[in-house]
Amino acid sequence: MITALIIDDEHYAREELADLLSESSDIEIIGQCSNAIEALQMITKLKPQLIFLDIQMPRITGIELIGMLDPDIMPRIVFVTAYDEFAIKAFDNHAFDYLLKPIDEKRLQQTLNRVRKDLKPRSVSIITPEQLAHLPCYSGSKLKVISIKEVEFVFSDLSGVHVATDKEQVHTHLTLKVLEEKTSLIKCHRQYLISPEAISEIEIQETGAEVTTVSGAKVPVSRRYLKPLKQIFGFL
Repeated sequence: MITALIIDDEHYAREELADLLSESSDIEIIGQCSNAIEALQMITKLKPQLIFLDIQMPRITGIELIGMLDPDIMPRIVFVTAYDEFAIKAFDNHAFDYLLKPIDEKRLQQTLNRVRKDLKPRSVSIITPEQLAHLPCYSGSKLKVISIKEVEFVFSDLSGVHVATDKEQVHTHLTLKVLEEKTSLIKCHRQYLISPEAISEIEIQETGAEVTTVSGAKVPVSRRYLKPLKQIFGFL
């Protein structure tokens, strides 16, 4: 059984694709998402083998979403779009396949046959943005999109990964690894990343240091990350 996730901001488009996929007994639809934040949560939790992803979605596009995924859980990506130029670009840049809206049933079966023959996930790093401009976050039942410019620091604990701004603290399904690689945040502790622009002062301590952010928050700095942090500010 091939597990699949449908991601599209249009309800009718999701339902139409789900109906077409229901004709294939070896395809199991394990979820549907209307935006990138929901999708990131589901992909991280359910780890589908295949996702059908709309390219043009509000705030965070399908291509930006792929750039937020941990490569270790990267599924096969089939882009779904109503625009030929986006589809061709996606295909040229090594997406697994693409489908044009309205979806042709025969074309969909060709895609599914390719998936069945090739169960090895493919890298789509070529099409993913090098840097993330926004982070998909949540707070309780509220979904939020936080600009990376607003972030002071992020940290992880047993309950997940948390994003702190000068106004609030929210949560994200992005990993620290992805955040370190795809944003301007720098590592200052095994469980913390900090924005250089948010640093107000660095207090040297016996076991490392402590950063005070512009908003007054305290962030620990491990000894191993203290020297690189000081170098950024020309202290060494």
